Amino acid sequence: MTTPQQPDMNELLAQAAEMQAQLQKAQEEILATTVTGTAGGGLVEVTMTGGAELRAVRIDPKIVDPEDVETLQDLVIGAFRDAHQRAGQIAEEKLGPFAAGGAGFGI
Repeated sequence: MTTPQQPDMNELLAQAAEMQAQLQKAQEEILATTVTGTAGGGLVEVTMTGGAELRAVRIDPKIVDPEDVETLQDLVIGAFRDAHQRAGQIAEEKLGPFAAGGAGFGI
């Protein structure tokens, strides 16, 4: 009768450490990434980091109408949402292998 082979604890620890290092690298890459969201056909642009830190807002002067501030406000919100969604997609791409419980890392 053969007994099932127990996993090598040192190997498991090494794999866990490697996975943790790769996760940390992915998180750093996400934070270092910048994305730009747009609204109004590019009349409003919002640039932010992957960590949702706002870096820049660009508003085309053509859209500035003192009689219609609400439209401009809506466009800024729309551009921010677009940038936030793009940042989320990047995070999902970089963290995807980790969401599978490490299956992509031989664990």
